[in-house]
Amino acid sequence: MTDANDAQQATTRRAGSDDDTLEALASLPDFYHPTVSPDGDRVAYYHDETGRNELYVLDVESGDRTQVSDGNVPENAMYPIAWDADGDRVFFHQDEDAGDEQNDVYAITLDGDVELVVETDGQTVLQDVSPDGSRLLYSTTATGQMNLHVHDVETGDSTQLTAYDRPVVLGQFSPDGDRVSYRTNERDDLDNEDPYVADLPDRDADAAADGEGAAVDARRLDVGDVGAETSIVDWFPSGDAVLLADDSEDTTRPGVYDLDAGTVTWYGSPDHEEVPAFVLPDGEGFLARRARDCAEVAVHYEREDTDAATEFDLPEGVAMFPGSSADDGVLADGRVLVTHESPTTRQRLLAYDLDADGIDTLVDAEYGRFEPEDFAPCDVVTYESTDGLEIEALVYDSGERPSPAIVMVHGGPSAHESRRFNERVQFLVDEGYSVLLPNYRGSTGRGREFKHRINGDWGGMEQVDVAEGGRWLKRQEWVDEDRVAVYGGSYGGYSTYMQLVQRPEFWSAGAAFVGMTDLELLYEESMPHFQSYLEQLVGDPDEDAELYRDRSAITHVDDVTDPLLMVHGVNDPRCPISQARTFRDALLERGWEEGEEFEYVELGEKGHTSTDADHKIRTFRLMADFFDRRL
Repeated sequence: MTDANDAQQATTRRAGSDDDTLEALASLPDFYHPTVSPDGDRVAYYHDETGRNELYVLDVESGDRTQVSDGNVPENAMYPIAWDADGDRVFFHQDEDAGDEQNDVYAITLDGDVELVVETDGQTVLQDVSPDGSRLLYSTTATGQMNLHVHDVETGDSTQLTAYDRPVVLGQFSPDGDRVSYRTNERDDLDNEDPYVADLPDRDADAAADGEGAAVDARRLDVGDVGAETSIVDWFPSGDAVLLADDSEDTTRPGVYDLDAGTVTWYGSPDHEEVPAFVLPDGEGFLARRARDCAEVAVHYEREDTDAATEFDLPEGVAMFPGSSADDGVLADGRVLVTHESPTTRQRLLAYDLDADGIDTLVDAEYGRFEPEDFAPCDVVTYESTDGLEIEALVYDSGERPSPAIVMVHGGPSAHESRRFNERVQFLVDEGYSVLLPNYRGSTGRGREFKHRINGDWGGMEQVDVAEGGRWLKRQEWVDEDRVAVYGGSYGGYSTYMQLVQRPEFWSAGAAFVGMTDLELLYEESMPHFQSYLEQLVGDPDEDAELYRDRSAITHVDDVTDPLLMVHGVNDPRCPISQARTFRDALLERGWEEGEEFEYVELGEKGHTSTDADHKIRTFRLMADFFDRRL
């Protein structure tokens, strides 16, 4: 199927479906990456109310909002933004070929003038801006593995700071700007992640130029078990302590590490997965997110009280703290930025008063012609996998009887489904499909052991978990057991392919968006930090070549019997277009006819994902048309 077939395909949708509803849902505007200005009086954020992503600045006191960009920021709002130290411009990421994520760092003034700031030959991600604004900390693959570099804003020179074999992430300047913190792994245990603190080189000293090795000596903090993931999340204002996240006790917990004494104080309870967000400006406390029943609860810890946290007075749903420090997320008057959404209410940006539990809405949710009561709620359910492991899932009941159903598999796999607003699910429910979203083994939110169950078994038991979700649906008296499909994007796309080759005729159909089909080819074509991720989850591509082949759908292409939709962007760097093309060619070679047994769509100059409204409308339409005809 080619681009030219899209209009013809859309006309075949069942007479009962509402294309106006499709466009209305897919076009609902949203905002991304709200970030507080250095003076604490303004918030910059992306917003796509025009149908295209643009940069806006909100004056908090007056409520006035100004559109800063005019088509000169990226269409896709995937990557974050950051203010410079004087509050006159905003840094953002832009790739040369739409969606290929080979970003450079740009700056846009509040008058809309754009300037290239950091240019490299790889994927570049801005990590932090120094307190005085003179330096930028960024990670890049320009010299091989994803490592940290520092850019001198005045001279335009860049210096490579680290030269590790495995990726370096979570880079951040200390409050005095003389040190940096980050996370990486030098141990043999590939599951391990350790926190580091390093002194920055003197600007006047001879420092290593890009590609010539590390320019800092680093201190690995002696905290956490080998095999655990321990990160420095933020610095305390005094610079003598850092806020940690650590999962040595299985569930992630916050901790405060005294850099002078080398000791750590832990907070919270192992009953909850709690991910710290950032330290408050006075250094007397910090914020965190608590996972509970597929919800994300915002909590506030006082530094002197290790046991009790105060939950924000917000409805059950998903609360998130934008940014990675108080500079990004706390206003001049001390109120904290927090976003909130639920299955039936869309994302809002709130200013939360910690003392009074007062809430002011800064950016309200937009519903178009809908109301919250138009949307379907969800239930949290559990079912057992074949080895007795309990799997959590969200289920949305369309109300149709008997109801066709879809198992929607999340990406990652290191991610999880939560009680947030999902316009794609809401559209499917409106079309009459019930939807199950499983948090299969390998998902986050339930501790390190659960997350790492997929390591070395990628494509194995987690696929059993997904299939058991389909089996759970088929057992429900309100579901039509002869009309249950599987669908997902990225790792969810991989899962769709694997379900169809591992369980022929179990599913009624499958739709794979930007999925992976050949793990050996994927490793060969991946950026270095993604190769490291595959080594952790699948294994060494040489030593474990048999596993790479066995857990690739391309190896078992002759086993597919169910109708399949394949959708892929040609500029995707995470799951390259070759993953779809090789599987398509293999289907043709086995005798399947495109447009009959399977359908294939390339999305033109698109990458792994996009927030662009036209892109969402098109993918919604492809998905809806396929399921209407096949399910």
